[in-house]
Amino acid sequence: MTIYTKTGDKGKTSLFGGKRVLKCDCNIEAYGSIDELSSIIGLIISKEKNKDKKQLLTDVQKDFYQIMSSISGANVNLASLLKKINFFEQEIKNIELRLPVLNRFILPGGTEIAALLHISRTVCRRAERDVARYFETEKKDHKIQNYKSFILPYLNRLSDLLFIMAREANKNNEVTV
Repeated sequence: MTIYTKTGDKGKTSLFGGKRVLKCDCNIEAYGSIDELSSIIGLIISKEKNKDKKQLLTDVQKDFYQIMSSISGANVNLASLLKKINFFEQEIKNIELRLPVLNRFILPGGTEIAALLHISRTVCRRAERDVARYFETEKKDHKIQNYKSFILPYLNRLSDLLFIMAREANKNNEVTV
């Protein structure tokens, strides 16, 4: 069996369960942005030397599969994301203790890893906006609205974590931006 099916050649794709929608549909945009973010994080993992950071980012990619599945219509239990949000918050606090207080805007860049983390942070923010737009269009679907309380805080906190990780990568390599 080959990867191509030709079923998307006319601008439509299938959701979980077989429902056909336009490829520009809000949920396709939402999980497409998350998929893009996962790919960028995969690039970061390939360049990251720290084993714990690699594992953290790999776990994020695994979370994305659950999130994308829920957005595409699968019935997914996302309660585990609440623990991840708490973990992100603790990780942010731990890293902040090792960094100087931030009292100005910083330029995205510095080391290669830091620059990639900044790119992932901005793609994460876009994914958050796309997911928020999707939830806004699906106000009447209670199952989808239940996911909102897990996914939006997760993406919001993740973007904060990616930002602080970029700062840490620059500090660890004595790069100031």
